[in-house]
Amino acid sequence: MKKIHYNKLIRDRIPQKIARSGGSFRVRALRATEFEQELLKKVGEEASALPIVKGRQELLDELADVLAVIDEIKRVKKISAREIAAAQKGNFKKKGGFKKRLYLYWSEDTGYRTNERKGS
Repeated sequence: MKKIHYNKLIRDRIPQKIARSGGSFRVRALRATEFEQELLKKVGEEASALPIVKGRQELLDELADVLAVIDEIKRVKKISAREIAAAQKGNFKKKGGFKKRLYLYWSEDTGYRTNERKGS
């Protein structure tokens, strides 16, 4: 069989699924620092699937995946629900919410940075 190289964090039962399908694989357990780094990558990977979902059930499944990774990050980093709630409240106070449905086309460079890369 042709090999597909993933080089990414996977869920615990994926090796068994591959084996049941008759496939071979190579995995290793990550060190704590590697695991934390890969979790942060994984949340982006899972979130990147959201814009392409089709239907409510697929959306629920993808959101569940994103939340599972976030929950694991919270566990590993020892972040409490109370800390998250406080950060959300602070962010809302500083930046607001999404009720106005605002879409930013461009702005002059005032030094403000969003999480997005600067475009042209």
